[in-house]
Amino acid sequence: MSVMRFSIPRDIIYGDNALEHLSQLKGRKAVLVTGGSSMQRFGFLDRAEALLHQAGMSTMLIDGVEPNPSVETVLRGAKAMQEFEPDWIVAIGGGSALDAAKVMWCFYEHPHLQFADIITPGSMPPLRNKARFIAIPSTSGTASEITAFSVITDTANHIKYPIVAADMVPDIAILDPSIPAKMPPHITANTGMDVLAHAIEAVASTAATSFTDPYAIEAISLVLNNLETAFHEPDNQMARFNMHNASALAGMAFTNASLGLVHSLAHKIGGEFGVTHGLANAILMPYIIRFNRQFSDKYARVEKLLGIADLPAAIEALNQKLNIPCCFQQCDEVEFDESKFRDVLERMSQNAHADPCTWTNPGKPTVSDVKALYEAAFYGEACCEA
Repeated sequence: MSVMRFSIPRDIIYGDNALEHLSQLKGRKAVLVTGGSSMQRFGFLDRAEALLHQAGMSTMLIDGVEPNPSVETVLRGAKAMQEFEPDWIVAIGGGSALDAAKVMWCFYEHPHLQFADIITPGSMPPLRNKARFIAIPSTSGTASEITAFSVITDTANHIKYPIVAADMVPDIAILDPSIPAKMPPHITANTGMDVLAHAIEAVASTAATSFTDPYAIEAISLVLNNLETAFHEPDNQMARFNMHNASALAGMAFTNASLGLVHSLAHKIGGEFGVTHGLANAILMPYIIRFNRQFSDKYARVEKLLGIADLPAAIEALNQKLNIPCCFQQCDEVEFDESKFRDVLERMSQNAHADPCTWTNPGKPTVSDVKALYEAAFYGEACCEA
């Protein structure tokens, strides 16, 4: 048996007022990276900056990270860091802000690199030569605060690239449930289903181990028992606390076990149509679990442990309660034009098959399998086992 590795942040600070930990840092300069205006609007950005000043640090802000962070945004942020020279990078916001900050960190420390140099998993050179990294998520979804993953979009070619490097696991993850409590219901739903996809794919991954399974299975249980409550009762603090923890637990599982076809297909259809990542995962999951059952008994194990009769059916039922459609053609978040879908289907299927997440999917799915899964999830057809 080959040597394996299990990586998580050195410190996970979680619970009420966890954000206060920023005041205990030691350093000279900190750069804050965030996305849109929500962290500013709700006062979390100002609070984080005040706590860093309390710690004796000067600060700089890099904002405006878009929902699908682009290569251009990453390079813009890295250039600003090179000029400011921080010793702490503090990413606060949704998964896009955290993902972008991780790769900015890489180009801050290694300004000679090109984006193409880090696309192959494990090709990123060592980090922590200039700065350490703190991740503070505002959503209970991507688990970027825990993981060695980042997803960056090549806007010119309409491709989302999952960047994988063990060094990108943050030094500190701060999980303060008061921050995601401000999420609107549709974001709670989409990010929560992203958590479920992370956990389920980690369980079924060919790289799953006895280290990763307990985290993944607990995350599945927490999502199934808390996401609907968090969606319908935004101020339910226990549901928010449990979903925030579920996100991190799922992240611990998938950053070590990797993922599968759900994420491969979601990355590429997101790049082509701009559909939100968590929403794409939610729609794809039932189709891909039914397809994968022929290669793995892990779904049955989850069903037995959690007392679920049929996992894909349970996901479909949860989607319905969260106002998530059963197929892409019924999705009103973006326009899914059928003629465009047919035009890009072959290329999109080949790109999804080549995605690194496909490598650890059960079985050996072909490009034709991927194409059939896209068609099933687009039109709402039952996905028959091969």
